[in-house]
Amino acid sequence: MDFSTKTLDAKNALTGVKTGALVVGIYENRKLSKAAGALDKLGAISAALKSGDISGKPGSTLLLRGVTGIAAERIVLLGLGNEDEAADKNFAAASGGLVRALATLGCDDAALALPFDGIKGRGLDWAIRTVVLAGRDAAYRSDTMKSKKDPAPTGVKKITLLVAAEQGAAAKAALGEAVALANGMALTKELGNLPGNVCTPTYLATTAKKLAKEFKLGVEALERKQLEALKMGSFLSVTNGSDQPPKFIVLKHLGGKAKDAPVVLVGKGITFDTGGISLKPGLNMDEMKYDMCGAASVLGTFRTIAELGLKLNVIGVIPTCENMPSGRATKPGDIVTSMSGQTIEVLNTDAEGRLILCDALTYVERFKPAAVVDIATLTGACVVALGHHNTGLFTREDDTHDQLANALLAAGKESGDTAWRMPIQDAYQEQLKSNFADIANIGGQPGGSVTAACFLERFTRKYTWAHLDIAGTAWKSGAAKGATGRPVPLLTTWLLNQARAKAARG
Repeated sequence: MDFSTKTLDAKNALTGVKTGALVVGIYENRKLSKAAGALDKLGAISAALKSGDISGKPGSTLLLRGVTGIAAERIVLLGLGNEDEAADKNFAAASGGLVRALATLGCDDAALALPFDGIKGRGLDWAIRTVVLAGRDAAYRSDTMKSKKDPAPTGVKKITLLVAAEQGAAAKAALGEAVALANGMALTKELGNLPGNVCTPTYLATTAKKLAKEFKLGVEALERKQLEALKMGSFLSVTNGSDQPPKFIVLKHLGGKAKDAPVVLVGKGITFDTGGISLKPGLNMDEMKYDMCGAASVLGTFRTIAELGLKLNVIGVIPTCENMPSGRATKPGDIVTSMSGQTIEVLNTDAEGRLILCDALTYVERFKPAAVVDIATLTGACVVALGHHNTGLFTREDDTHDQLANALLAAGKESGDTAWRMPIQDAYQEQLKSNFADIANIGGQPGGSVTAACFLERFTRKYTWAHLDIAGTAWKSGAAKGATGRPVPLLTTWLLNQARAKAARG
């Protein structure tokens, strides 16, 4: 689905817009939006409202044909709900209803004359992003591996966003950001949905190299011998049972000043997780192809910020391997030595994400980062705690880390890709004690997502850090099964906000 913007002024009036479908909003209680009022000179829209053919509820639609005095072939009335109550939620729901309605029309193009700048508490950029993401999500197809592709989307394929002349530049910029974000989310979805026999560690490394070539990024993909030289014994213990070679991917987007400390994103890349010797139950194990969604979200975020030319230094680090059972696999009770020198008793080989992340978190010290955020489908316990609505956010409790947490939470709310802060306290660290090593890799069932974060925290004390547990938000199960593209919107918005703050400071 292609999007563009067009400005309207006195010489270029709404009635003169030539399009297959002109979309205008109406509110509940039979109230017209400003654009709808401009098209209602002969009362066709008012009559439709009075007849009760459309309620105005968010996402409701009504098609009008043959309206005199306008150049558009059709008018589509779109319900925006109550103008004064939860206008942003109503607009988001309306956007979903709109793309479904447009898919049923017999025209290729549509123009939207919606109140993009009139959503209370939200800006023009938010409204444009909401429409673009709804449209691109509806157009997304997960048929890459099918011999016979799914039916091609029907209906409208080109959408023009109509804005006032004074909003033209801002709307164009907002559209560019929205499309770049949609492209990044699409990459994240595609990688997540690919099966484990295709999306291997080598495949992720190849994808990173392609991104680097297209957008002139720095890239490295370290091999086993290099990881052995770095003494990444914890990471390598996870890959012991697999025939697929591990990779340690480093991407660099250096859009800021050379002296500026980088932001580092670390993505968990377990391309398939059987649980290892601590084998998972067979039911739904196929969904463990999604255990690399942290890595996929880093690659998707880099796709977005590279397309935007973000003026910020950002480094992506992706430790990636499989977790498989074999005669070579790490066993419960084995003790491994991490890159930091800390020894780890592996009580459960299915708690492997933290074992690869801890070495990556030690590795990133060399970048002297401004902040580090790791992203991982880390624990089922986080799904129990937060369900599938909020990503779990963990970080230390002090002024510096509170600022980081607040910035991430704010980015989540701004983008609609929300997170919820969970505790990290010394009391939980007691659960990770081992009689035989410096630390155990699990702390028992109570507070499972918290003790997992506490494990990672031990390897991050030389910089500012946060952990995002996306086990409940990275993919959906059941009939809607598939990767969601989260938390690319949260991460992208957070990085954009940082770049804007730096620019404002000069």
